[in-house]
Amino acid sequence: MKSIDKLAWIELQNKSILSTKSYGKDKYYIPGGKREIGETDQQALAREIQEELTVHIDTNKLTYFGVFEAQAHGHPTGVMVKMTCYSGAYSGELQASSEIEEIKWLKYADKHKISEVDKLIFDELKLQDLLD
Repeated sequence: MKSIDKLAWIELQNKSILSTKSYGKDKYYIPGGKREIGETDQQALAREIQEELTVHIDTNKLTYFGVFEAQAHGHPTGVMVKMTCYSGAYSGELQASSEIEEIKWLKYADKHKISEVDKLIFDELKLQDLLD
């Protein structure tokens, strides 16, 4: 079974989660991306967030949140995505950049707008009373 290995940055404010939509996509995604060769999780996440949202995350203060796995959106059945999630503070002003068309703060009721793996993350955030 093929698996796509990705990282995600969990940023919560007012019991909403920061989500992004890329150009040409029909779903919102928790921001993040894939590692490049030789990168740690922290280095890759910092690079991806800088590229997508123009902010700097403090890699020394990232907190591991969990790993979630589900069918990869837009891929053939059986292709899974494994999302390793971290949360942590950032500096700068959030702005859509690179392939990101839109930034949106989502609530639990917005689950129909996100990918399958993100639904698992939303469920866990709701269970921990971190997401309305």
